[in-house]
Amino acid sequence: MNTMQTDQTPESNPKAKRLRAKSRLLWLSLPVLVLVAAFAFTFGTSRLKSATPVVDRSALLIETVQRGSLVRHVRGAGELIPEDTRWLAAATDAHVDQIFLRAGARVQPDTVIMQLSNPDLDRQCKDAELSTKKAEAELANLRVQLQEQLLNEHALEAQLESDATEARLQAERDEALFKQGIGSSMNAKISRSRADSLATRLKIEKEKLAIAEEARQSQLAAKQAEVAQVQALYELRTHQKEALLVRAGISGILEEVSVGLGQQISAGTNLARVTSSERLMARIRIPEPEARDVQVRQKAQIAVQDKAVAGHVARVERAAQNGSVDVDVKVDSAQPSSVRPEQAVDGSIEVGRILNAVYLPPDIRVQSGANISLFKVSADGTQADRVNVHLGRVSPDGVEIVGGLVPGDRVIVSDMSTWKRYDHLRLQ
Repeated sequence: MNTMQTDQTPESNPKAKRLRAKSRLLWLSLPVLVLVAAFAFTFGTSRLKSATPVVDRSALLIETVQRGSLVRHVRGAGELIPEDTRWLAAATDAHVDQIFLRAGARVQPDTVIMQLSNPDLDRQCKDAELSTKKAEAELANLRVQLQEQLLNEHALEAQLESDATEARLQAERDEALFKQGIGSSMNAKISRSRADSLATRLKIEKEKLAIAEEARQSQLAAKQAEVAQVQALYELRTHQKEALLVRAGISGILEEVSVGLGQQISAGTNLARVTSSERLMARIRIPEPEARDVQVRQKAQIAVQDKAVAGHVARVERAAQNGSVDVDVKVDSAQPSSVRPEQAVDGSIEVGRILNAVYLPPDIRVQSGANISLFKVSADGTQADRVNVHLGRVSPDGVEIVGGLVPGDRVIVSDMSTWKRYDHLRLQ
């Protein structure tokens, strides 16, 4: 048995032969596998390259990134409204007797809109008139009385001055005679005493006259104030009586009549509303995020009947409504003659300037501070690669570029939603 096992050689073993055959086959097929893999890689690469879409360059809108001063505007739509709107209110309690015009009528300042009545006001007006006449008569009488007193006091002053002068001269004469030994000492003393007394009385009379003059002025001022008071009341009643005939007050359109025929109204009740057609301004609605930069007196422009008219911001509404803020723009120059209230207009307001800005023309619709992707065109113009761009402030004059692009770069600003799955495009 041992002899039989020793006689078996590796060459005569069938299993070993099969292993050697498989090994030789593997070594022979390895170069073929490498060639197949290389061919597959080359074919896949060529297919991938051919999958990059080709876009007609002439159908694209391409803009160049610029650097310079960028004027910031905000825009909005609105309508023309009158600058002057006037509410006509009742000056006193009254009864509506007649209404001559209805809403929509064109009026002039003297146009009568309605007739009111108030019998008590007629009586009050008459009483005020009589009180005024009485006060004016009393003032005139007081002036006469005071003038008479003044003349009497001046006459007394003149008499005292004459007596004092006479007494002084007599005293000087008696004193001279006494010195010459002709007159007596007693006569000289009596004359001197009388002269001094009259001089003192004259001085006191002058002081009394000055005080009396001040008193007269005070009396006149008090009486004049009383007269002015009753005159003011009379004028008020007269104005209230005249206001019973309600007039438009301005040229324009009667927009509203707020009371009815036969109605009893109280003082201060709104009777009618009149708007002026002579001067109109634009009330435009600015989106709330953009309205934060709008301020009074900023330059503005409104488009009326395809004409641009310069103006300025006159008022900015504090509260927003439905996502927008109302801004009133007044026209600086003469307004077109054919404009009318409630006519639709477009407005633009200059809210600032960005100096040395990097920006694109306003051909893309974006929001301030947004991050977007654009296709940047290569230098040779044969391809476009998607790049991320960070935007700054947005204006109708341009879109500020904060990052991702530099001046001179060319980007596609057309709608590229068709190619949103691709990062590379070939242009031809």
